[in-house]
Amino acid sequence: MKRIEVVAAVIRKGDRVFATQRGYGDFKDWWEFPGGKVERGETPQEALEREIREELCAEINIESYVDTVEWDYPAFHLTMHCFICTLKSESLHLNEHEAARWLSKEEIDTLDWLPADRALLPQII
Repeated sequence: MKRIEVVAAVIRKGDRVFATQRGYGDFKDWWEFPGGKVERGETPQEALEREIREELCAEINIESYVDTVEWDYPAFHLTMHCFICTLKSESLHLNEHEAARWLSKEEIDTLDWLPADRALLPQII
């Protein structure tokens, strides 16, 4: 089975977390924590900073490691390294996602999350 290594940013602002809705591909319209693939030679932290710059035109502070989620999708195995982050500024621009929301802990479980991201929710709440 194909293996993919990715990173995800659980971006916090006060008591809310940031979620993005995919705008393309097999998982279009599903919700996720922003991030993306780790490129050859990158640490997970370097990949996360690059991916957030590319996807959201934003700079982040990586605060702490949360967990690594291992998930088998039908076509590949995903390894997703997750980090708690904050924004360096309030400026965000959605380059790849069709929507985004700041969610309270009461709202976080109301979205159609990708399965690997959903597995992270108990630790986030």
